[in-house]
Amino acid sequence: MRTIFNGGMAALLVMVLGSCGGRTQGTGEIRVVLDWTPNTNHTGLYVALEKGYFAEEGLKVRILQPPEDGALVLLAAGNAEFAVDFQESLGPALARKDPLPVTAVAAIISHNTSGIMSLASRGIRRPQDLAGKRFASWETPLVTAVIRNIVEGDGGDFSAVQMIPNAATDAFSALATDVDAIWIYYAWDGIAAEIQGLDIGYLDFGRINPIFDFYTPILVTNTAYAAAKPEELRKFLRSLSRGYGFAMENPAEAAEILLKHAPELDRTLVIRSQEYLAAQYQADAPRWGEIDQARWDRFYGWMFEQGILEQDIRGQGFTNTYLP
Repeated sequence: MRTIFNGGMAALLVMVLGSCGGRTQGTGEIRVVLDWTPNTNHTGLYVALEKGYFAEEGLKVRILQPPEDGALVLLAAGNAEFAVDFQESLGPALARKDPLPVTAVAAIISHNTSGIMSLASRGIRRPQDLAGKRFASWETPLVTAVIRNIVEGDGGDFSAVQMIPNAATDAFSALATDVDAIWIYYAWDGIAAEIQGLDIGYLDFGRINPIFDFYTPILVTNTAYAAAKPEELRKFLRSLSRGYGFAMENPAEAAEILLKHAPELDRTLVIRSQEYLAAQYQADAPRWGEIDQARWDRFYGWMFEQGILEQDIRGQGFTNTYLP
């Protein structure tokens, strides 16, 4: 559904945007930038739009496709009010000396549903089995540190893992070449593998190590916008919470709404993915969108210890204040 955070590119973008001040433009509408092309992570947005939940609150909402440089860039520059992003990419944007003026205001999915997928025939049943295998990597410090942690934590030899560049456009293309394993989001590629009847192995990051039960994806806002229009922000999240609540209770109808707005998507995949995510959006959280500080801080603390973050930003970067 997206590419894992590219630390080098984000660092450059933060430097470019560090002086923008996060000023929002008075457009009269709320602009939401997606992280990727429309998929089931975004269903609640489309439901709230289609069902009129935003309109009931007097809000005019426009959903935008992300620019090549990423949603955070547009958001920080004041050219959007909200963006879909990820805790792992938000961290470096906040840990700099000139942090981006953004903050997370809701967890779109309550737990990390990503992990490592491989064909069962490759024999990767636990992290140590990655030793001697070819892992398709985006060659970022984060990816390397995560794979090192889970392999060595399972008693394996990380130096024996062949970290090769991931040049494939999707997980299945990668696994059809010289790749043994790849990082995926189960709600999309995992479900797609089920539909295709593939016999796969799957290593769930959050179950392997609680540190990696981080929040991905998340909804992020511009801090200047939040300060200027807190009540509008609350109205937006109230509407969005209703949208995701509907998707949880009515996954089949929610899937049809997403397909109406993104007819290019595979129908069977959307329906099955929506059924899977219905139980994942909120999971065991007390309400949709709530971020647990202990989990949030645990991941950022680990990133700082690994040298991925320039500063220790535990206790920063999110708020539950605006959730209904």
